[in-house]
Amino acid sequence: MPASTPPPEVAVTALFQALWPLFALIVGGYFMRRKGFPGEAFWPAAERLNYFLLFPALLASSLAGAPLDDPGLARQALAVVLGLGIAWLALLLVRRMRGWNAARFGAIAQGVLRFNTYLGLAAVGSLYGKPGLTLAALMLALMVPTVNVMSVWALTAERGISLRALLLPIVKNPLILACVIGALLNVSGIGLPGGSDRLLNLLAVASLPLGLLCVGAALQPQELRAEASALGWNCAVRLLAMPLLAFAIARVLALPALESALLVLFFALPTAPTAYVLTRQLGGESSLMAGIITLQTLLAGASLLLVMGLIQALG
Repeated sequence: MPASTPPPEVAVTALFQALWPLFALIVGGYFMRRKGFPGEAFWPAAERLNYFLLFPALLASSLAGAPLDDPGLARQALAVVLGLGIAWLALLLVRRMRGWNAARFGAIAQGVLRFNTYLGLAAVGSLYGKPGLTLAALMLALMVPTVNVMSVWALTAERGISLRALLLPIVKNPLILACVIGALLNVSGIGLPGGSDRLLNLLAVASLPLGLLCVGAALQPQELRAEASALGWNCAVRLLAMPLLAFAIARVLALPALESALLVLFFALPTAPTAYVLTRQLGGESSLMAGIITLQTLLAGASLLLVMGLIQALG
């Protein structure tokens, strides 16, 4: 679908056609794992392969050819920082009012701030093609380290954490390293010579469908039975309030159509499945985190269609 805004009735149809295959893969991953196919050992190995090789290849190849000298990038970066900053301040205020401990606050904060990168880039590729993926990679280069720092701090605020312990997971994150490598290849003028662009593109093509299958495999519906109130309002904030905030910021900063759509899309995504791993590692409420991930992912099919359809209708 082109970056320009089509008529609303065409936009809704195009959105549905672009998004339903993505959620079909998520549902497929869920049932494949529950049926034991191709085997329990496959899913952890697939997640590692995607996280450490295939998905970094997608980010590096996208950034290696991105227009980093575009003057509009500064405004896009400001929009991202404003959106995350406002949400973070609101979370701190609510935490103070409700008296949440770090274990609970860490899960709730990740439910509001983090986003499913696999689903995001798959949706961008389906809706906006290569130009959208290039801009999305630039946004990820800023958003991934920012939300990771916020997430670690939220889970460890009570017991304190050293600067080294806070930044080390960020420095070692393969997605962030891929963004840095791609940007360095770009600004150095080296690019991706000698067919290396083709190699990375082949790896990248495999990353998104495998990632979506893994998202489905990680769903834990059994965790939806408790904490109904917390799950409900957290999903409403992430899937509805956050994209509305992004839309307001895009309007205030007068972002172009494609940049506005991508900002709203990333703020409308369900939270990241990897939030569960981080929550367990740092002693957070892992059952609440699993419930948030599962419910947000299940509701995202309808909420993304609603939010993006409204955004396109409003122009």
